[in-house]
Amino acid sequence: MQDTFPHLKIIVVAGTSSNSGKTTLVCELLRHLTADEPWEAIKLSRGHYRSCGKDPQACCVSGLLGEHAVIRSGRAETYTCGKDTGRFWDAGASNVHWVIASDEQVDDGIRGALARVATRGVIIEGTSVLRYLDPAFAILAVSETEKRVKASARWAMEAGKLNALYVADANTWPRDEPLMHLPAFDSRQPEPLLAALAQSDLRSRQAPLPL
Repeated sequence: MQDTFPHLKIIVVAGTSSNSGKTTLVCELLRHLTADEPWEAIKLSRGHYRSCGKDPQACCVSGLLGEHAVIRSGRAETYTCGKDTGRFWDAGASNVHWVIASDEQVDDGIRGALARVATRGVIIEGTSVLRYLDPAFAILAVSETEKRVKASARWAMEAGKLNALYVADANTWPRDEPLMHLPAFDSRQPEPLLAALAQSDLRSRQAPLPL
């Protein structure tokens, strides 16, 4: 899908599980990148029982699902203080798009949101988008406490979709893990990751950074 939007610099922030630090990383990137030019952000929420560990009736977004993916854009529709999309605005995003989709609607939903992006750069928070998108750069946020890896993240690992890891402590990251060939950046010190992104050509799909 990168070729469908060649004018965009697309960064994807994926995660091994919920509460892995994805939103925090998106905000760090926005605060840095928007100092030089405007960037937008997309939040993907998958609405089915596995996306939040609850049954469909209890899922926080399943009630919003319909025949097609729901895309909400602009401050009036996406800003709520403390929510992920609100944090994106507070971090400096020039526009925020919230995609609410079932598994089958993710592709169309992300395409629809990308078609609304008016800036040159956009950061997408969502792991399952990597099944449909070859971004310029993809970062996997690794949970410090949850050892189980969700299916979409495991698929991204096996498919070679990732460029870097975002971990609690890069010095203690177990190097015998399947992802050991990827550079691991410390979540407590985001500057090296930001510097690596600044040196990358975000206009095209990148190979993993050298260790």
